[in-house]
Amino acid sequence: MLRRLLGILIPVAFVLVAAVFVPMGAMVAQQRTQEMYVDRLGDAGRFASLARTALETDRQDALDQEMGRYEDLYDIPAVVVAPDGDVVAGSGRGDVDGALLATDVTTALAGERPAPPSTVWPWSDAPLVIADPIGRDSEVVGAVVLIAPTQDLGRDVLRAWGWLALASLIPLALLVFAGLPLSRWVLHPIRGLDAATEAVASGDLDVRVDAERGPPELRRLTNSFNTMVDVVRTALERQRAFVSEASHQLRNPLASLRLAVENLAPYLSTRESRDAHAVAVEEATAMHRMLNSLLAATRLESLTGTETVEVAEVVATRADRWRALGEARGVDVSTTVPTGVSVVAPAGGLGSILDELVSNALRLSGGDRVEVRVEVGDPVHIRVLDNGTGLAPEHRQAALERFWRSAHHQNTEGSGMGLAIAADLVRGANGQITLGEGLADDGRPGFGVSIELPLAT
Repeated sequence: MLRRLLGILIPVAFVLVAAVFVPMGAMVAQQRTQEMYVDRLGDAGRFASLARTALETDRQDALDQEMGRYEDLYDIPAVVVAPDGDVVAGSGRGDVDGALLATDVTTALAGERPAPPSTVWPWSDAPLVIADPIGRDSEVVGAVVLIAPTQDLGRDVLRAWGWLALASLIPLALLVFAGLPLSRWVLHPIRGLDAATEAVASGDLDVRVDAERGPPELRRLTNSFNTMVDVVRTALERQRAFVSEASHQLRNPLASLRLAVENLAPYLSTRESRDAHAVAVEEATAMHRMLNSLLAATRLESLTGTETVEVAEVVATRADRWRALGEARGVDVSTTVPTGVSVVAPAGGLGSILDELVSNALRLSGGDRVEVRVEVGDPVHIRVLDNGTGLAPEHRQAALERFWRSAHHQNTEGSGMGLAIAADLVRGANGQITLGEGLADDGRPGFGVSIELPLAT
């Protein structure tokens, strides 16, 4: 982000400096051209005075010698042009191109000085032609023409531009160096918001952003963000506290109610009353299981953030318990987990998620084999597979919703919340949970849950 902002500010600084120094460079070129023009025009005026005397007295030798010495000294040819356009005196007569003189000489022969020349640029090689009339108005007897090369003038302008370019580096460097701390100052709240947003997305609601640095508008934004996080955190804590406290408060009255209902058994004499009594006991037991599930769900939902865990270590701490539960139900539980595989998982939640999945397989599958398998890749696939009756494809998406129960498992222990909460936790760790077929056996497709978690580097 800092590089992108500097990528905008630095070109702007170049444009600002160029907006100042480019007109200055043009002004320097124009000024040097004007200085040369004034100097040469003064020389042309002096030659015009000499040429008038020479033409009136018909003595041109002295004028030719003077113009020759001038060309030797300055390398600038100087000639005198008669009203008919012929060169009648001066140095370098054979080197003077009549077409070159035509533009300005006509104006000079009319008794007027030509307009000042346009600016000479370093890449221009055309000479500077200066014509000055000999005499004024109706007494014009010719014109003096100087043909001044502009190579030295171009080099002089280019040299001045070089010094201007060096001078422009100073404000440009100041702008660049000022832009770096300015960019950091402007982006400080944005970097904080970016990091805080990422932390909130991973479940950390304790994060706060420094609201004391940066522009006032961004400070207000960070204050609003901190307030929003506080509101969300308070709402979640109240929700979890309500569910937990309500579950705890209901357990004792429910236990007393169940005990009272069970104590009614000796007083029931008819078959209908005993059947109703059995239904009441079963419903009380189901409500007790639901309260336990709500408490467990509250504990799972309180897990926030992510952590790097080694899958083999998590499985090793639970494998013996899974096997013991499987033996009690006549189910063989096996694990195939390579060592050294670490994943980014919900903080403190991967073991609980696997417990829920293995428990579902033991209670609901109807098979006799459950396997926990890890397939290494990126992402890492952690699969819990059984060889039971499976789940129809049209029911798999619904199975990830809270309180959903299959028609075949309505009277089975459980609340229908564990799989949905596990899916939420996995998604919170940038993972994904999918349902599919498991260990096909004796014509049964089996059922499988696959957890995809990012590989930790």
